[in-house]
Amino acid sequence: MTDNDVAGLQRRLAEFAAARDWQPYHTPKNLAAALSVEAAELLEIFQWLTPEQAERVMEDAGSAHRVADEVADVLAYLLQFCEVLGVDPLAALAAKIDRNEVRFPVRRRGEGGAEGDSTADRHSSE
Repeated sequence: MTDNDVAGLQRRLAEFAAARDWQPYHTPKNLAAALSVEAAELLEIFQWLTPEQAERVMEDAGSAHRVADEVADVLAYLLQFCEVLGVDPLAALAAKIDRNEVRFPVRRRGEGGAEGDSTADRHSSE
């Protein structure tokens, strides 16, 4: 394993927190709240952009840096959250994809469902 795989990154984050005596604050509730805040900070970058501007956000060095920083913050808190609760994030994601492949079978445009019902199963986070 390298320092840039999931386990290595989780270890580095745990060591970083331990060196600063932050472990008492890294409860599931606090980490979930911090994750939500960081996700909101990522969203804030895009809040008033048009879809076209959002697609080009990485073309500006300053915006690209902000996006990368917020993505790192979101991932850091997610990995710490998973570590505290003993969740394997890659296994959880693989299992979720498996369930969604069954739950949302591939359909061609115009197949099945009522007309205008194309958004009924668009989201897979449930």
